[in-house]
Amino acid sequence: MRDHEPVTELRERVERLHRLSVEATDDGRPALAARRLRQGLRLLGWDTAPSPEEHHDGLLARLLTSLAHAEAEQGRTMLGMELLDEAQRRAPDGEEAIVHAQRGLLHLRLGSNAEALRELDIAAPRLLGGDPVELARVLLNRSVIRLMTGSVRQARDDARRSAQLAQAHGHSVIAAKALHNDGYCDLLLGDVPAALGVFARVEELYRDLNPGFLPVLALDRARALLAVGLTDEAGRTLDRAADGFRRQRLMQDYAEAELARAQCALDAGRHDEARDRARQAETHFRRRGSTAWALRAALMRLRAELALGKAPGSVARRAGDLAARFAELDMRDDAEMARLVAIRALVAAGTVPATTAGARGGPLGVRLMRQLAEAELAGAQGRRGPALRKVRSGLALIDSHRGRLGSLDMLTGVAALGADLAAHGLRAALDGGLPRQVFAWSERRRAQAFRYRPPRAPQDPQTAEALAELRQLAQRMHADEAAGRRRPALRRRCLELEQVIREHGWQLPGVGERLAPAPAPDVEAALAEDDLALVSLLNVDGALLALVLVRGRCHLHRLSAYEPVAEAARRLAGDLNAQAGRALRPALKEVIEASGRRQLGVIAGALEAPLRQALSRARGIVLVPTMGLSAVPWGLLPGLTGTPLVVAPSALVWLAARRAGDPYDGGPPVLVAGPDLEHAEREVERLGVVHPKALRLSGEQATVSATLAALDGAPFAHFAVHGHHERENVLFSRLDLADGPLMAHDLQSLHRAPGHVVLSACDVGQAVVRPGDELLGFTAALLHLGTSTVVSSITRVPDQVAERVMLAYHQGVADGARPADALATASAAEPAATFVCFGAG
Repeated sequence: MRDHEPVTELRERVERLHRLSVEATDDGRPALAARRLRQGLRLLGWDTAPSPEEHHDGLLARLLTSLAHAEAEQGRTMLGMELLDEAQRRAPDGEEAIVHAQRGLLHLRLGSNAEALRELDIAAPRLLGGDPVELARVLLNRSVIRLMTGSVRQARDDARRSAQLAQAHGHSVIAAKALHNDGYCDLLLGDVPAALGVFARVEELYRDLNPGFLPVLALDRARALLAVGLTDEAGRTLDRAADGFRRQRLMQDYAEAELARAQCALDAGRHDEARDRARQAETHFRRRGSTAWALRAALMRLRAELALGKAPGSVARRAGDLAARFAELDMRDDAEMARLVAIRALVAAGTVPATTAGARGGPLGVRLMRQLAEAELAGAQGRRGPALRKVRSGLALIDSHRGRLGSLDMLTGVAALGADLAAHGLRAALDGGLPRQVFAWSERRRAQAFRYRPPRAPQDPQTAEALAELRQLAQRMHADEAAGRRRPALRRRCLELEQVIREHGWQLPGVGERLAPAPAPDVEAALAEDDLALVSLLNVDGALLALVLVRGRCHLHRLSAYEPVAEAARRLAGDLNAQAGRALRPALKEVIEASGRRQLGVIAGALEAPLRQALSRARGIVLVPTMGLSAVPWGLLPGLTGTPLVVAPSALVWLAARRAGDPYDGGPPVLVAGPDLEHAEREVERLGVVHPKALRLSGEQATVSATLAALDGAPFAHFAVHGHHERENVLFSRLDLADGPLMAHDLQSLHRAPGHVVLSACDVGQAVVRPGDELLGFTAALLHLGTSTVVSSITRVPDQVAERVMLAYHQGVADGARPADALATASAAEPAATFVCFGAG
């Protein structure tokens, strides 16, 4: 201490540095907090010899206590514990509670939950009647421990008490963090939309109060996205979080983000990456002394190794050891997950475990793993019935989880969580050799999101504002494109707006109602009535299979490897797009056409047996494709030209669409002509002769709002417009109208889906196919909403061809033909027509 500086003035300077350090800590900047604290300690002479002034002991204790946390956050955990020991020796009577609270926090960050809870339970009662802000901090930290140990109700009680105290005493930062924890309770309870809604409110608070905590929030948001299978979105969120943690030197959080990145890779099937990231996270945790977290990373690494088929006997032994370590630390859910991994590894190694008894309940991930492990064990014991019952129970958990979701993004993403279970069920059914059972299991695993009608999206002000700006920017980008200009900044802003809109959609709760599965007899009766056969394609472990339901019989065909057929479909799409609307040199045109014929031959050759069987006993086909084969223009295949053909995501979707029929009456058909398309207005004018009562929208009248109003509940709608399929952000696939794009997202604002829609609009019949054959795209969005039939193209179609096919198609429908029949007749002589009839047909 400097002799010439008065004690009071010195104390005020040091206390100010302490307050500033607390602010830095609250903002997630431990390095800055540590610098300020060490400056205060130097002023008190702590860098040379401890101050003899007893009246500084309380201040010294507070500085050392805060410094302990700042050092531990940067990875110097043992130093932090030593500083706390010194602080406890220095703390005056009545102030030891704060030291206990900080030691509890350090144990919490290390994952030592029992020790952390013990310290905080000592601190909390001693702070009653004392400093309410410190008590709010203790309750906040205790709520985190409750969350980590699965005591969600107690966690929520602590978080809400913390928020009340913080708000009552003007500490907005603690109140925001307590709200953050409250949202995490929603996540652990399985209500992801509610959790994301809370996180959105917390983000606004953090931006104003402590932006340094935004990466922590991003980490939890990524965990929520992983809980609904949105691995790509979670990965991008984790990348942003990790960058923030690196900059702020928050090494514990950085390692947690790396572990979550490993989970991301594992869920996406990138098992090598998952193993490597888990190993890196484990190294970071061990350097910090975070034993519990290091064990979690080790378990993630074992899960990746098991998925890779690496030495299952060794994986089983190490997983068993981890289960025991977790049990010693009272980490029940982690112990159960490790135990289940050990069981699966033993089964993979050809060994039947001595016992399968374990805990019940737990988070969704643990419960799904339990069903999978027990199904695999039952299968290994030759008990196929019990194995299938376990799979059914697991898929029922997925159904229950899906019922809480309102966003199409989430409804289609969540199938990834049950992919292993569904695949096991299908393999078991195939082993049984009964085609009808295989059909039932194929329907349980594919396109389950179509069983749920997404709720009508409310137009909150922020979403409406983002949509309006997005349409304006899309118009400017379209004008730039016509003038040969490119402005990357506009595209970046569009992507930002799309993300805002998507995130608001993620917060929509589900309605919970769903369609029951379609029994094979019901499907067969409907097929017989329409004189159709159903051909359902499956990709099972890289092999292409086909199920044929026709005339009361179910047949199973094992065809070929899947990948060569999928590659032919990809090349065919490229060939067709290359030909559309372009004046090609004769030699190049001949090469591309020859390539297209080869690809069609590969696809037709692979499917020859099931298609021949189907057409030998029925006049047309309902085709259920799989994965990359969803992009095949089936009407161009040799032998299918002129054949009525309907494409549906599943037998259930076809049956439900067929039963819906055309329930609409009273409203006129709608014909829409978009801008910058030479033939559009002429096409609509000519179709107006076929449909004289139709409402026509063209020129400046063809706006987004006018079109949506006309489309709502319309019996029939035709779009002669430019269309765009957006692979990277599928819900923003769009149709170009007079004042900007009508996007797939906009369809969710309709009160009633249109009954029958024709999209004479480029390639908007395409879809992104997610695990479980879940589809996203403009056409898929209409089917999700309940439109019974959609006719659209999966590649670009020359304008003149589109106009001829559409006029002939509409004339056929007006004359009473079914959509699939009318399209087959209209397209028969047009080799460049890649229109497909989706839905009921």
